[in-house]
Amino acid sequence: MFKLDSSIGDFTSRFPVPGTSIYLGNTGNASRSLLFSPALTSGFDPGFHAFDVYKWKLEKVRFFNTTRPYSEINYFLGSRVEQIIDVMHTQNIKPNWNFHFEYRLINSPGFLQNQHTNHNNYLFSSWFHSKNKRYNNYFVLLANNLQSTENGGIIDTTNILDDPDHKNRYGINTYIGGITPFSSNFFGSKISTGNKYNEFTGLMRQQYDLGKKDSLLSDSTVIPLFFPRLRFEHTFQLNKEKYVFLDFKADSVYYKKYYDTSMRKPLDSFYVQDKWREIINDFSIYQFPDAKNQQQFIRLGLMIQNLSGEFSSGKKSFFNTAGHAEYRNRTRNRQWDIEANGKLFFTGLNSGDYEAHISLQRLLGKKIGYLQLGFENSSRTPSFIFDSRSSFYLLRSIKNFKKENNTHLFASYYLPSFKLRLTGHYFLLTNYTYVSNYYQLQQESTLFNLFRADLHKTIRLGRHWNWHADIYLQQVIGDGPVNVPLLYSRNRIAYEGNLGFKNLDIAMGTEIRYTSPYNADGYSAVLGRFYYQDSIKISNPLPDISAYVHFRIRSFKAYIRAENLNAARKLKNSGFGFTNNNLVAPGYPMPGLQIRIAVYWSFVN
Repeated sequence: MFKLDSSIGDFTSRFPVPGTSIYLGNTGNASRSLLFSPALTSGFDPGFHAFDVYKWKLEKVRFFNTTRPYSEINYFLGSRVEQIIDVMHTQNIKPNWNFHFEYRLINSPGFLQNQHTNHNNYLFSSWFHSKNKRYNNYFVLLANNLQSTENGGIIDTTNILDDPDHKNRYGINTYIGGITPFSSNFFGSKISTGNKYNEFTGLMRQQYDLGKKDSLLSDSTVIPLFFPRLRFEHTFQLNKEKYVFLDFKADSVYYKKYYDTSMRKPLDSFYVQDKWREIINDFSIYQFPDAKNQQQFIRLGLMIQNLSGEFSSGKKSFFNTAGHAEYRNRTRNRQWDIEANGKLFFTGLNSGDYEAHISLQRLLGKKIGYLQLGFENSSRTPSFIFDSRSSFYLLRSIKNFKKENNTHLFASYYLPSFKLRLTGHYFLLTNYTYVSNYYQLQQESTLFNLFRADLHKTIRLGRHWNWHADIYLQQVIGDGPVNVPLLYSRNRIAYEGNLGFKNLDIAMGTEIRYTSPYNADGYSAVLGRFYYQDSIKISNPLPDISAYVHFRIRSFKAYIRAENLNAARKLKNSGFGFTNNNLVAPGYPMPGLQIRIAVYWSFVN
């Protein structure tokens, strides 16, 4: 059980893109993490992850139990008519039956040609439990419809960004997409060049428990209780996924040069699509050793997965069978938290894939804090775009890629009284798959390592002044094809208090993000993936600087931000402008000054 988050200090907890990620200049464009985080999940993976931060994920779906209807209305407005609308409502139909609905729209025309994004997310969930508490039914309908126009980057980042004639960035030429008029219509959803990803998930999970009845007497009212000892569970899941890149006015020279793809006419259509239909049936049994501790259980299960794919080469059908096991124990005194789970694919498309995870956390003492140790290992079939049957496989020859083997060792120390968290990560990788030169699919067969250290510390500067420091150090050991900055830091220095007003909670200050120079990954618009390159180094003269005022009055929250203040400079001929744009990837600059205002309002009806 979790409480709703009412904090206002960190805007990234509300913004779709996390504080440790970059995006290609416009909200809704492709994004990636600055922190190295390889795939550690086994099994089927279509291979499209550049827009994951804008998706609502099944594992993050919330189930509510409310005594009164609860609603949230959230509205976000930024420069160049950037908008995010988010509405949520939940209420109990009956004391033992709740439903939850949520919708989000992300729409932003962008500062450059062909950056327009239009994302729609839908969620409906229901949680029903019988009056005797033996039966639970969880139901979810989830859809992510993502559209991002692609421009391939601007043609010249060396001279054009400094040219006073291009103070209006919308006039800068880009590689693909052509010249399009600026439009602020957020109902417009048609794109002529870019990526369109549609994902739908329907899930029903049913549980039936065997155990012991009990009751609690409170103010002459008898409250029935039930303590399960054995649980039977069935999960049915239907997924439909469609991944499309299209360019209805494709430049034959560009696609020949960067993707080795010839077209019949100078301006012809370029269209690639992978389409999937997936049905999963999962059967599990839980055993609860301690009837009064639902956070301790043993789970064993069997999963059957049927896949149907549609590609340019035709339709194909696949299947998988897998077994999984889990042990979880969060002790009632909260001193131990043990988690161990694993999965093994027996037969099918991903036969031989496996994953294993174990984590142990111990409370050493209230003044000493928590210590966590963990280990993960996976052997996984590369994402399906590395399969020659995929429409996005653009290589002339067929390559046989071996299974990736990734190991992750981690340790974390958390001291709440000192507001300090220190974490270390050590990765060992073999047969690492990656993309180079826009479409070249590669695999690094030799073993290489990567070390990462994270430091999170809140430093008290005064009675109401705090410095929130997040520092990340990363280093590749060996010749691995991985680009990461040696240092990334995010610092927030702010006044946090109420200014003497009882119902006011305010945080105002500055946020500074610094990324050390490094060979940042390029971006392949057709594949929707970032690719490895070692010829262009991104070295921005100034860190990203923002100023902000966030405040909360009862259930009303507001965020006012001025971002990319670092772009300010005196122009060559005369005047002043925000044209000193930082780059996030080759050919992709961040915009100049952005003003963002967000309002979040919750209602208990």
